[in-house]
Amino acid sequence: MVRVILKSAASSLGALLCACALVASQSSPPDSLIDSGQVVVNGHLTSYLIRRLPVNSFPQLPFAVQDALTRRGCLIPQTYEAHGPENVVHASLERNGSSDWAILCSANGTVSLLVFFSSNSADPTVLASAPETERLQSHGSSNVLGFNWAIDPASPEKVHQAQLGMRYPPPRIAHDALADSVIDQRTIYHFYSKSAWTLIDTGD
Repeated sequence: MVRVILKSAASSLGALLCACALVASQSSPPDSLIDSGQVVVNGHLTSYLIRRLPVNSFPQLPFAVQDALTRRGCLIPQTYEAHGPENVVHASLERNGSSDWAILCSANGTVSLLVFFSSNSADPTVLASAPETERLQSHGSSNVLGFNWAIDPASPEKVHQAQLGMRYPPPRIAHDALADSVIDQRTIYHFYSKSAWTLIDTGD
């Protein structure tokens, strides 16, 4: 009887340890999703930390877009202000009513701003790109640099509000634009019209 009890207790303990290990592995992101190191800023070595999310963290993405991102080896960089998954945008960027996606893709040390139109989701447009370590800035009291590039949808009303300071604001745009921001600094607006991307004038 004693042997049975000890065996049962050992089995329960083993199961508990396995469960704890599983929870820990699920709650701790893989090392490949966190990049840390040092860069030279004003002649001094400064530490940085960049957190990224895998493509499957965004299940709302259409399969064709997920597949294209996976083939490129994309991870989605998160700003130092992120409180939830970000830098994946769903908006009507090609025309009014279209279902399009804009994504920041980090691969091989470079971040690219990709736009997938629903009319051609297998062939994204690259609106901008930069080395990931050129998109860092200090924040908080730790002086550790964090990722500062953010994208968001910009409705016609949001763009109109951004243009109110202009002496002669232009007419409202017909569909969504894409807000491209450096945290706590400048925001620019990309707009697609007549088969070309342009930057919207906000008077800045």
